[in-house]
Amino acid sequence: MASVIGKRIGGRVYYYLAESARVNGKPRVVGQRYLGTAEDIATAMAGGSAEAAGARHRTFGDVAAVWGTLQRLELIRRVDEAAGAQRAKPTLGFHLALAVLHRATAPGTEFEQWWSGCVAQDLIRPRPRKDAITAASHHRAMRRLTEERISGVEAAVAEAVRDLLGDDGTEALAVDVAQFAAFTAADCTSSPGKDVLAGLGLVVTRDGAIPLVSRVYRRDSAPTFGALAGELGGRYPDAEVTLVFHAGQAGQLDLGARSGFVGSLPLADHRELRARTDSGYRQVDPERFAGLTALDTRATVDGVRRRVIVTHSATLHAAQHRAFTDELSTAVRDLDGLAAALAAGTHRGDRTQVHAEISRIIRGRRVERVLGITLEGTRPGEIRLSHRVDEAAVARLGDEFFGKQVLVTDRDWPVAEVVTAARARTHLESTFRWLTGVAPAGHGQWTPHRIAVHTLVSVLAATVTHLMRREADRAGMNLSVAELLDQLRGIGETVLRHRSTGGRPRTRRILSDRTPRQQALFGLFGLARFAPR
Repeated sequence: MASVIGKRIGGRVYYYLAESARVNGKPRVVGQRYLGTAEDIATAMAGGSAEAAGARHRTFGDVAAVWGTLQRLELIRRVDEAAGAQRAKPTLGFHLALAVLHRATAPGTEFEQWWSGCVAQDLIRPRPRKDAITAASHHRAMRRLTEERISGVEAAVAEAVRDLLGDDGTEALAVDVAQFAAFTAADCTSSPGKDVLAGLGLVVTRDGAIPLVSRVYRRDSAPTFGALAGELGGRYPDAEVTLVFHAGQAGQLDLGARSGFVGSLPLADHRELRARTDSGYRQVDPERFAGLTALDTRATVDGVRRRVIVTHSATLHAAQHRAFTDELSTAVRDLDGLAAALAAGTHRGDRTQVHAEISRIIRGRRVERVLGITLEGTRPGEIRLSHRVDEAAVARLGDEFFGKQVLVTDRDWPVAEVVTAARARTHLESTFRWLTGVAPAGHGQWTPHRIAVHTLVSVLAATVTHLMRREADRAGMNLSVAELLDQLRGIGETVLRHRSTGGRPRTRRILSDRTPRQQALFGLFGLARFAPR
């Protein structure tokens, strides 16, 4: 039953809408909503509203979606169980969940600045005390992540992912993200003050490339990829692990003695494959891979007949053609400049020096394949240069190289699944570029513990966002993590603060209008439960 009641505070009357019900047989007020003064109510009845004293805008969709995914993973409970008995409140699990939320939604912002205005303060229930979350208390909590606890947390989250994915989580990929981060070395290295490049080995789900276990390593003392994959696979024995390698790693692996792999091969080493332009190319998956065709065939690799898939991407072809055209134009312009200098006598080098200059212009570039260069004369001041572009060679270069990739595998998966596995590393590299950026190198010297904690938070943020990306992909939205979070970030919230009339200032939260795609994501991630009422 509803009724309006008035309360006299400081000599003024403020009105509330009270909800009453019987509790244990007696009438009780079970809820009330502030309406304002009589003037406020009169204004509202006339179709107006109380004047707002201020407003601020903050992102809503990204924070709500990531927090909802953390809840689905039950991250706080699982971390606290893995960490063991704790006296501190909020718990380590809560602080780690905040760290992951921060890394996934505002990786370039300091924690205190992010938390002070974050919508998470209105989403998290039960709401922590206002003074319970500070930058200092948060960093103290993260120092409680010992090596043993980090290992336990990683295993607990991997189990949570498996629980969510069910049978889809029983197959995994081992991948290497060679350019994970750069840390300024502390006393843990032999070169204090210098940047140390770090790589990251991962085992991820085959479906969605969701990280399960990881190992950070220094690139100046990196293990071979085969050894790294073996170590990671041994830490995750419950799944069938497929090794995913790129062309630069192919020479490190003895494919003749290995099973369970998907990798790319150097295109330049397989002329017979890149030269094939027959009708064997077929569309891979028009919805997931627009413009991608593939030739599914067999070839000899490391002395063994293997399944080989040659892919051709129309998008990549166009991009490489543009890049090559720019490269060729630059080389021709530089050669024209050199020819003019020789003809004018301002360049009086001998033939050796001119050859060196030509090599500098075209060295290591594909333009070497299409440029014909002629030198006449032998004495300085008499040397003349001419050049021409071989258009037939340009056409062959485009046909054989542009847009193509050679994949090798011993798996009998559909072509689309082989391509998906081969691209897992690319997606992960993109994700970690988004999550880590350049932040680690600018934060002073990094101890082994700081690096381990930074890596754990980054990997967990990738786990959460790749789980979200997988769900969006299944709903027909093929987005990278950065694109997905950008769409969600576009779902904003405006907080209106109304002037105080003697009581507590009132605020009102309003969500921004949404595009059709944003509305689809709003429904997909169940953001209505976090929306202001």
